[in-house]
Amino acid sequence: MRQPSIFEMNYKKILSPIIAIFLCGSCQQSQQTDFNSYGHQATLSPKSGTASAASKDIQLPDSSNADLADSTDHLLLGNPSGATAVTENADNYLIDHKYYIESYSRTKAEPNWVSWHIGAEDLGHAGRSNNFRPDTDLPQGWYEANNTSYRGSGFDKGHNCPSGDRTSSTAANSSTFLMDNIIPQAPNNNQHTWEHLESYCRTQVKRGNEAYVIMGSYGTGGTGKNGYFETIDDGRINVPSHLWKVVVIIPEGDDDLQRIGTDTRLIAIDTPNDNSITPNWMNYLCTVRDIEKATGYDLLSALPKALQDRIELKKFKGGN
Repeated sequence: MRQPSIFEMNYKKILSPIIAIFLCGSCQQSQQTDFNSYGHQATLSPKSGTASAASKDIQLPDSSNADLADSTDHLLLGNPSGATAVTENADNYLIDHKYYIESYSRTKAEPNWVSWHIGAEDLGHAGRSNNFRPDTDLPQGWYEANNTSYRGSGFDKGHNCPSGDRTSSTAANSSTFLMDNIIPQAPNNNQHTWEHLESYCRTQVKRGNEAYVIMGSYGTGGTGKNGYFETIDDGRINVPSHLWKVVVIIPEGDDDLQRIGTDTRLIAIDTPNDNSITPNWMNYLCTVRDIEKATGYDLLSALPKALQDRIELKKFKGGN
């Protein structure tokens, strides 16, 4: 299980009475392909540490509802952009979808980043919902992308938090088809490169691990099967130029922040949103610090600074 750091967040969806909780502590669903031939067996060793605050101004729904109790796990590694659930912060707007948390951009009509946790409890037998739909809970007056917004664009409706990571229930799977979890993604990127990494992560969870994932995109202009575009849907939706992902994998257990150390398996990739991309995600490995420089985000901010300075400069070399 996870050890939360000190959280305060305004939840967008209030399903039950709100209580303030302070916790101490310092792509779509697809075939379950095993991609563990990429390199050597990674060595993971526990390492204690004091976590800093992972996010700001967090309030949680009633924790008596077990289905909501672990919602803070999705931001355990930190709030990369300091997103807040206030409409004045429209291009860095924090949304809790219960099964994942995101920073949303009203201007781009897509997420900046999405963060979630994958444990054995998240992987079940629920089928793919495939019910792409607008998020009608966006603030009044904000554009809501819908199932037809990508039609004829040459780009896939690319999940940030993938359908395959949320198969514990129909509700969990359906949540991933909200259009504010979607970006215009080059088909080969989505269906091959990205899918392979998603399957790799799920395989690790099935082998007794848990994973913390942050995915995002940046820039403008990508190449789908119909060529290069900067926007789709009559200019309403930005086409990102790059897609990135950071994955932290640790053995299933407790006190997760304190078990992340210099030997923890950490994967960071940054891919062009281009249909000519190769299917092997390991061709696009980078460091967390590379992504931070490209985006301006502070990733893994809940970890001690000294630890961040070491692991954010390491590039994954493979492991299963």
